[in-house]
Amino acid sequence: MKNLIDLEKKINSELTTKINKTEIRHDQIYVEIDKEDLIDVILFIKTNKDTKFRQLIDITVVDYPEQTQRFKIVYLFLSHEFNQRMILSYFINENEVISSITSIFPAANWMEREVFDMYGVNFKDHPDLRRILTDYGFEGHPLRKDFPLTGHSEVRYSENQKKVISEPVKLEQNYRNFDYESPWEGTKYIKDQTENNDKKN
Repeated sequence: MKNLIDLEKKINSELTTKINKTEIRHDQIYVEIDKEDLIDVILFIKTNKDTKFRQLIDITVVDYPEQTQRFKIVYLFLSHEFNQRMILSYFINENEVISSITSIFPAANWMEREVFDMYGVNFKDHPDLRRILTDYGFEGHPLRKDFPLTGHSEVRYSENQKKVISEPVKLEQNYRNFDYESPWEGTKYIKDQTENNDKKN
């Protein structure tokens, strides 16, 4: 399609019942669907002669922990032929399993593994669904909004055991010394030292 308005009309006319909402913003078309229609919609936008979205740019997730449908799954597509971009999205519950699109876009393999690792979203029919960015035995999913900033465990080298060990995070507060004085006035020990020097002179 030569312009996004025609593309929007084409998608809505061809995929009538499978499209919940379309919108054109920032020179891109945004399409919202249900997860059950994912494969049909993606096959259409990739193979139809008027769309030709043949490159998958990325797959990501937005976390809304306060909502029943916690995760919004987002796919970014590019049509080189028409120089157009599409953002396809749908919502799922926390423990839902969704369809893998690796059979349509092989590049989705690592992208889906990253989503699985960072958010804990499961994909059915994925050829090798395992963590890709975190280590073996890692607890939790770091990009979920309820994941603690310090993590659940930390890795360090133990001089006693002569190896790298993993242990629960311990935040020691004992040795923190906060100085709330104005940086323009200087800290107390500098002021005391300056006063002593002035008295000597």
